[in-house]
Amino acid sequence: MQHTLRRCLVNMPFLRHNPNLHASIKYAGASTTSRQLSTLPQENRKEHEEQQQPSRNRLPRLMQFPEVIWPSVFNTVKNWITVKFIIRPYLDSEFQVKDFVFGAKKALQVVSSKMVGGDLNALQNLVTTEAITELKPVIQKLSMTQRRQLEINESDIYLSFPYQIGIMFDEANDKIQKRWVEITMVFHVMRGLSEMRERGEEIPWNMGTMPEYQDKVFICNYRFIKEFTTGQQSDWTINVVNHFKAIDLINEK
Repeated sequence: MQHTLRRCLVNMPFLRHNPNLHASIKYAGASTTSRQLSTLPQENRKEHEEQQQPSRNRLPRLMQFPEVIWPSVFNTVKNWITVKFIIRPYLDSEFQVKDFVFGAKKALQVVSSKMVGGDLNALQNLVTTEAITELKPVIQKLSMTQRRQLEINESDIYLSFPYQIGIMFDEANDKIQKRWVEITMVFHVMRGLSEMRERGEEIPWNMGTMPEYQDKVFICNYRFIKEFTTGQQSDWTINVVNHFKAIDLINEK
């Protein structure tokens, strides 16, 4: 069985799983009204607008999911055990993490491109209906500057890893035990990285902490799910999508 997502990007049927497995919470943001700004003196208004500019360009949380940045030693060991002793022996003998990561990068590029264009309906075979429903109102409220920040090129990814690989069971039906595998992927992206490499520039290992790179470094959390119930196997689909900057998390604290 082929487990890269290359095939899934062309034809991925919607995964029919228990909708109660994951809760959906809508994001709501706040903004300064024009009436409030009009009451400020000219000089103070300009200063206020300059102070507000970073928050206008900042990406809001796309979905209610805790931000993940670095791998966990515990999860890494647990993931290896899950793949070696459960997934391969009982679910799919051909499953390879490296193949999955390769396909996940392709999926990230496709999903991010569609979000920039606001064409979420085109993702119905790749992203679950519940996730699209949660994403739509957030994407619609984004400015064009914010939307452009969502676009990710695969060649700009400099670090990617599965943060967590889990297996879920639904034993409500005595005759059929429904099973899913869920993988949370983390991608570190530096916009313009491929161009820097082409120019032969040295890539600093600590670029995420350097001021000149902080607005170019993004982190993406995508969670993939696939049903492995006997006779009802599906293709991989995405049920969580989040893009954020590490510097925004630091400033938030």
